[in-house]
Formats: sequence, structure tokens, C-alpha cells
Amino acid sequence: MAKHILAVDGGTTSVRSLLLDDKFEIIDVAQKEITQHYPRPGWIEHNPEELVAFQLETMRAVLRNNGVHPSDVHAVSITNQRETALVWDRVTGEPVYNAIVWASRQSNDVIEKWRDQGLDPIIREKTGLISDAYYSASKIAWILDNVKGARERAERGELMAGTVDSWLIYNFTGKQRFVTDVSNASRTQMFNLSTLDWDDELLAAYGIPRTMLAEIQPSDGDFGDLSASFGTAIPIASVMGDQQASLFGQAAFEQGQTKMTYGTSGVIVMNAGDKPKLVEGVVSSTAWQAQGTPVYEIEGTVFSMGQTMKWLRDELKIIHDAKDSEWYGGQVGSTHGVYLVPAFTGLAAPHWDPYARASIVGISNATTRLHVIRAAVESMAFQTRDLVDATLTDKDLQIPDLRVDGGAVNNNMLCQLQADILGIPVIRPKVTEATALGAAWLAGMSTGILDGFDQVADLWKVDRTFEPQISEDQREEMYDGWKLAVEGSKGWAKKVRTV
Repeated sequence: MAKHILAVDGGTTSVRSLLLDDKFEIIDVAQKEITQHYPRPGWIEHNPEELVAFQLETMRAVLRNNGVHPSDVHAVSITNQRETALVWDRVTGEPVYNAIVWASRQSNDVIEKWRDQGLDPIIREKTGLISDAYYSASKIAWILDNVKGARERAERGELMAGTVDSWLIYNFTGKQRFVTDVSNASRTQMFNLSTLDWDDELLAAYGIPRTMLAEIQPSDGDFGDLSASFGTAIPIASVMGDQQASLFGQAAFEQGQTKMTYGTSGVIVMNAGDKPKLVEGVVSSTAWQAQGTPVYEIEGTVFSMGQTMKWLRDELKIIHDAKDSEWYGGQVGSTHGVYLVPAFTGLAAPHWDPYARASIVGISNATTRLHVIRAAVESMAFQTRDLVDATLTDKDLQIPDLRVDGGAVNNNMLCQLQADILGIPVIRPKVTEATALGAAWLAGMSTGILDGFDQVADLWKVDRTFEPQISEDQREEMYDGWKLAVEGSKGWAKKVRTV
């Protein structure tokens, strides 16, 4: 039996491939940054063909660099940025438009039209989501409305539409498989949580033909193989959206267990058990369907976590690297009342304001770049508190601790700030690559390398637990200032007549 798992991680700012051995230890990682296209303020797009080419490049690189032949790979797992949407020609595979990234706001007008039609309550009840341009449906509708001839071609059955996972699989399998999994499908605003299928009533209201959409599989289902790309029939043994994969990678298999991922965006996810659960301000989705059983999640998203650090680096040029934020921010004991609200493309959960814009408030003549950098780090902790508080409005739910992952959790100052602002322990695992690891673990289960959830849970190990160190009064005083800053950012784009 081949000994390796190839974990594919199609992210937002970069694509990566990870090579794991038979003990699920990460041997090597190959990574390539994705070009970000900004046609207008608030719009974010990717070149679809670049997504495929760069992903294949990293897959081949990680094998080549370690002397591993494709025949030595037991299985491939895929995890990906979820709500990013694409439309392409059914025969040629040629995209009709760029991939519209999850954070892009160009389909705000589509959402406003659906809202005026009274669809919000139906969307919430059926999909568990809040009607927002964040999700895939409005992006697909926007492409059909704005690309010449696209709607007519879609109605004739000539076009396909999907999320990044279905686009990658379609290309990896030589156009032989057009599939997605329940976790990605549940983030499109077209998926019915109760039936685990596309919802015909919503599709009709959106004007999106069902023929455009992929076949939905369990997360450990049949997704084809890599014969067309690697000349060897390596099975694609698991597919999960990145945040659901991260929950799996934190071994959060019990109801109530919760994780926070600090990536380009920030996402908190709670295992909600075997039934959908709606909580005001946050959303419900399918976490995964494995070994025949669906598991649901409660999720809250903020748009800018790592993206904020990238902005400090690339636009303000006040840090050289994201990891520098720990040293710079640690040079001052506090921000002296400075707050940075990173609403660059609006606010997601729990505010859901697409017209909010970023702001820095509380600046005085004593403010230095150190205070701004620390405020940027603190914004991650405050946004997480927003999500936790929204989740806990359901009094039946408790979060005794928070499991964290993503590149930013190597920042000890962030983890300690997070424990202080939440008032609960923050647990960092030894392996913080929870997203790729979770999908790889499921591929191991799918192919019989791992027996089941108990064996996976035994693989999860703790690196460090951060306990709260500040008083309740200090915690609430800091958070009260944050809430005032957020209120000032809301609706800004409408106030100044911009996008």
C-alpha cells in the first residue's frame, strides 16, 4: 500500500500542497501566491485558470522535491476557499468570467433585489445562511446578468457553475467529474440543510438553472481520480470547505466543541450536532457528511484577519512580514485607546453590513505605528469576541475553551490577547495546519488507513493553553471601546456615496 497522502489546500491568497506520511506527519509544503484582481473598489477576483495551474504546480513540486512518485500516493484530499464562485463552458471548460472571490461585494445589488422580493426569511429557513453577497448564489446570478449571452447559454444547458472545489476536481479529472461535497454546497445559499440537496424553490427565485450545478457527494464520497493529471489513478478521497476541514482538524467531534481559524479571514465554527440549529447573527451549515452521517455547524465569519496584516505590509508598509506584528505590537503595553476596524469590504457576522468601511479611531499626537500595529492584532481578538457573543445568545450553548489554528496563532501575543478578551482558555494544537490536516484525516478514514473518529481524535495534540490574565472590568472596558469604533464604521460607503 502506498504510504503518502497529498493534501490540496486551495486558499484565497495562496494555494498549497502538503505531503503527509503514513503517520499523518507533514513532510513538506509547496506554496504559490495567487494574483488578486481588484477591478473596482470592493471587488475581488481570481483568474480561474491560474487557480488550477498554480495548484497543480504545487502538487507536482511537493512530490518532486521529496522524490515521491504519484504511484506512492495513497489518496488526495481537497480543501478550499468556499464561497468563491465560477461559471464555465460545459464542453470546452473555458471560464466565462473571472472567479468572484467570497469577500467581493460586486453582487450587493443582486442581494438587494432578492431582499426586495421577500426572500430573506426563506433563505434563512432553508439554507441556514443570512442573505448576503458573501455567498456563491448572488455571484453566479451576477455573472449570468452581466456577461453577454451567459443567461441564455445557461438556460440552454451550456454552462456549469460551482465553487473552487468543483472547478479543481473538474480540471484534475480531465473534465470527467463535476461534483462538490455537502460542506461546500451548504455555503452557496442554494442548498437545503434538511434535504442535503439543491433547493428548487430558491433556484427558481434566483434564476439559476439546476443543470448548471454539480452533483453533491458526502465529504468522503467518490470524487474521481487524478489519472488525467498525473497518469496514475490516485483517488480524490475527501473534499471539505476550509473551515469545516479546520473543525475536523481540531478533532471537534463532540457537540459544542469550537475552533477559530485566523486566516485571510477569521472564522469561528462550533460543532452543532446532527441537526441544523439557527442562532441570530451567525449561520448554520453542514460541517461534513462522513461514514453516512451528516454533522452540522454554527459559524461566524469576519472578512479581515490575515488580510489586515497584509494591508499593513503592502499598503501602509509599516511591517515587513505578518509575523513582525508580535514584536512591534509588544513594544507598547496598550494601544492607548486606538482601535482599527478592518471593514475593508464591509462587516460580516454578526453585523452583516456590506457598506461598512475600515477605520482607525482614537489617534492622538502621541500615536505611533506601534499602536496601530497592536490595534490591528487586537482587532482579531475583538472580532472573535463579536462572534462568540453572537453564538452565546443561545443560552443552551457554552464554549468552555477555544481551539485555534491558522498562521497567526504562532503569534503568542494574539493568543494571550484572545484569552484575555474572551475570558476563557485558548488552546493551540501542536500542528496548526488544521485545515489541510482535517481533510487529510478524512481521506485516511475514507480509504481505511484510519479506523474512525476516535483514532483521529488521538492524533490531535495540545501545544500550549493560554489562560486569561486580565480582570473582568479591564476586559469589558477594552471591548466597549471596540464596539463604539465598529458603530462608527457602519454604513460608511452609503454615507459618502462610494462602493
